[in-house]
Amino acid sequence: MSGEATTDEAPDFAALPTEARHPLTGDMDSWRPEEIVKLMLDEEISGVRAVRARAAQIGRAAQLCADRLAAGGRLVYVGAGTSGRLGSLDAVECVPTFGVPPSRVASVIAGGPTALTRSVEGAEDNARDAEARLRRIAVGPSDAVCCIAASGVTRFVHSALEYARFRRAATIFVTCGAPQNAADLADIVIDVHTGPEVIAGSTRLKAGTATKVVLNAISTTAFVLLGKTYAGLMVDVRPTNAKLWARAVGIVHLLTGLADSEARALIEKAGGRAKVAIVMHHARVGAARARELLIEHKGTLRAIIGDISPTGTALP
Repeated sequence: MSGEATTDEAPDFAALPTEARHPLTGDMDSWRPEEIVKLMLDEEISGVRAVRARAAQIGRAAQLCADRLAAGGRLVYVGAGTSGRLGSLDAVECVPTFGVPPSRVASVIAGGPTALTRSVEGAEDNARDAEARLRRIAVGPSDAVCCIAASGVTRFVHSALEYARFRRAATIFVTCGAPQNAADLADIVIDVHTGPEVIAGSTRLKAGTATKVVLNAISTTAFVLLGKTYAGLMVDVRPTNAKLWARAVGIVHLLTGLADSEARALIEKAGGRAKVAIVMHHARVGAARARELLIEHKGTLRAIIGDISPTGTALP
């Protein structure tokens, strides 16, 4: 890798499916508000349906991320504009939801942190910056790098994919308009055919919604595979505020049958970790041994306590 910006011929932007005019919006500016909203909602639904058609590829991507995370690597999101903000949002939310350190799910956005709250002109065309930012966080063979570009042709994202592959990281490309050479760009390509937007080219709309759903599915499935949930419950939640304390207490109550006051006391003995508290109750051990058991079973609660009903009793 030379670190030089790409000199590839500029894509034909007018030919991109995300730039096409929607066939039903020719006189939309004269519609009643409710009519505009109904069309927008219909289009959002169609975008989510398009995501469902890519369930197999998304599942493969989630497994790839889970494998890299289990081996000590990271999930790294890369994007520009709305795509970069969506990646950053998912990365941030993984920390409180699944109790993982911020270092395990990272995000890189064209233009840097400033681009999270305002447009940085020209950032998405800066191929050199993509490589520099991935170098800065030392992307390598243990990582899974998920690059996002609704249009499919963003230079920053293509450069990031190229550098990630050079560094032998696992690569995923999420797009709503994959170029012809997409299969050569990443290990897994998730091409969601969302079609034209109600405002031509405004991919923050249907394409953005579809992208958010894809990222939700990748990260959530990956962490479910890693044992970060049990029976659809957020057992690795870290109670850092009143709402999360209430959630942790409720989870321990459901999986142990303890009264709320007893559940809270047990969580406190477990150092604020609901999962440790649940193991302490069912295995009848102290906090230190419960943590050891979780390490021995790679954090998978079901491997320790088996199948438990929501009332705290064993399932038949």
